[in-house]
Amino acid sequence: MVERLANSEANNRRIAMVENAFGSGVSLQRPGRVLVGEGVLTKLCRKKPKPRQFFLFNDILVYGNIVINKKKYNKEHILELEHVQLVSLEDDGELRHGWQIISPSKSFSVYAATATEKAEWMAHINKCVTDLLKKTGRTGPGVEGAAVWVPDRVATSCMVCKRAKFTAINRRHHCRKCGVLVCGNCSRNKWLLPQISSKRVRICNNCYAALRSGVDPNEVGPGKGVTAPPPTMNREVLRPKESFSEQEPSPEEPSTGDESLPPLPPKQSASNGAQEVAEEEVGEERADESSDEEPPAIPTSVLAGSVASKFGSSDEDEEDDDEPLEYEQDEGATFFDGGDTA
Repeated sequence: MVERLANSEANNRRIAMVENAFGSGVSLQRPGRVLVGEGVLTKLCRKKPKPRQFFLFNDILVYGNIVINKKKYNKEHILELEHVQLVSLEDDGELRHGWQIISPSKSFSVYAATATEKAEWMAHINKCVTDLLKKTGRTGPGVEGAAVWVPDRVATSCMVCKRAKFTAINRRHHCRKCGVLVCGNCSRNKWLLPQISSKRVRICNNCYAALRSGVDPNEVGPGKGVTAPPPTMNREVLRPKESFSEQEPSPEEPSTGDESLPPLPPKQSASNGAQEVAEEEVGEERADESSDEEPPAIPTSVLAGSVASKFGSSDEDEEDDDEPLEYEQDEGATFFDGGDTA
């Protein structure tokens, strides 16, 4: 059925409508590409679950924020299906009919309105992945998936040191390798994860120590691993924040002749200093961010966060920002292949 739709006028018209709805300038028209289905799924974002529009093609999965339902979307994301894996999730409270979408660049959990809709989505996605792998002769994705981030509300303290409490000043971070919530002291290290970003990204001290020791952190679980070395031993380390009351003397400043009396630091209010540090920390996180996001499968109980975080976070998730201007509950997913998942 999918092959018969490939060059049909109806398929080309549907793809053009998706392009226009996003308005990103990204062309989705490709020879042999078919829009298999579309619908609204609830995506578990960093702060809380939010509705997102999904479009399933026979080779890619496209999703984005809903601006005006069925008319306008933004924040377009495209995942190559040949590298996608699905992991079914058990129902947990209000979070029901869910599964994880695992890809090299971003991984996350989504939830359908009904068990039937979940089964339809998973069957169609798996069918597309299977067909693509048959064409390439591969037996699996072949690329490690990104970590599923633990929602902010799950932990009020660092999941590595178990001591640091998250506050508006002591902000939470996400390890890009295992996805756990960590404090700044436990995530000063960076590591190159090419499937996520071309730049080094923030990881927790345990993942950093495991990677340097040649141990795969995925084999020991999120937030665990070998004991991390002291920060002074780290070669790839984020620059620690300097104290507000300490400042290195300028090398060009002439000596006063009395080396026992260091030059006085310029006056600076504690509030201004705290604001500058916070802004610098957010800037570092934004530089690390990759849009959005496994194999380490986070337990369903950990993914049960469904309300906004109580404390601040320095991790910026661009999908957490927008709420639909006009949105009504969708009637369910629509598939254009006649339900062919065999």
